[in-house]
Parts: sequence; C-alpha cells; structure tokens
Amino acid sequence: MCNDYRLTVELASVIEEFEQLKIKIRFPEGRPNIEAREDIKITDTAPIVRGVEGARGMGELIQRRWSWTSPTNKPVYNFRSEGREFTSNRCLIIADGFYEFTTPADTKKKRKDKWLFRKTGEPVFAIAGIWRETDSVGQAFTMLTMEPGPDVAPYHDRQIVILERGSWADWLDSSVPAKSLIRPLSPGSLSVEQVG
Repeated sequence: MCNDYRLTVELASVIEEFEQLKIKIRFPEGRPNIEAREDIKITDTAPIVRGVEGARGMGELIQRRWSWTSPTNKPVYNFRSEGREFTSNRCLIIADGFYEFTTPADTKKKRKDKWLFRKTGEPVFAIAGIWRETDSVGQAFTMLTMEPGPDVAPYHDRQIVILERGSWADWLDSSVPAKSLIRPLSPGSLSVEQVG
C-alpha cells in the first residue's frame, strides 16, 4: 500500500486546479510554504484540503501529519474504505504522484523496485482521505484504500482511492455518500514508470 507519495508542483498551481473546479480555498493558518517534495513519507507533514462545514465549494488548505498512532502504536497511514461511510472529517490529499514497491526480478538486488504512478494528463490529483484529532500527535490524516484498479493491480493488491477531478467538491461535502465516489479509475488513467 502507498507509504510514499510526492508533490512537486507549486502552491499557485494547486490553487489554480481548485479554482478551475469552482472550489474556493482559504488558509485558516496562513498561506503555507509548500516546497517541492519527491518523497512524502509516513509521519511527514503535508498539505491537505478539508471541507468547511455548511459551505459547499469551499475548502481549507492546511498542513497536517500523515498518519496517527493506532492503539498498538503502529502508524495508521492507510485505511480501508470498504463497508464504511465517511460522514465527517473528509479531506483531499494533494499529490502529483505516488509510489508502489515490488520484489525485484533480479534476486541480487537488495532493494525493492520503485514505481511512480501519475494521473495521465493532469498535473495534480486528489487522494480521498480522512483526518482526526488525536491525543498523541494532534490532527493527522490517512489515505483511504480500495481494491486495485487495472493500472495498479499488476503492482499491488490494494490501492489508494484517487478521486476523479469532478468529484473533489463532492468528497468535501459529507452529505454526498462516500460509496458513490469511491471507485477504480478507468484503464490508462494512471501512467507508471520505474524510478530510483
């Protein structure tokens, strides 16, 4: 499952993507300084957009920790979506790529093969997430997962939920059923290349 993703585009480009979708972004904690990052890893702080209650078409861009701590002290960085209806605390995790790792075909290699997935024809995409308040780390977010779509299935038996652009505002509106938005992308929606 996804334990590494990236965001290499500038904040202005991210805001522009939301403006094109008629989603107004505000910065309740001030405009964040978002640096280009090839690797955002578990426990890192990263930008998310969360909905504003009672204000459809508006989101708050903030930075929060990726993962909260489970009762067994393990990080909760992925969360199964099946059989659940997320009626509060939804967020969009902004990315321009995510990584999956596979066992190398060359048995002499010590490291796993690293694969970069990007949304075909889109500079950024949104991963469906949820956030929560915790005693140990404050507010934190996690990525939702589902059965893999056709582009990810050859590399992993699960995948993160990548929302279609037209569904971003719906995901931020907790009155829209989550099950209606969580579905695999059509074949060819993701490009993949081996990196590292």
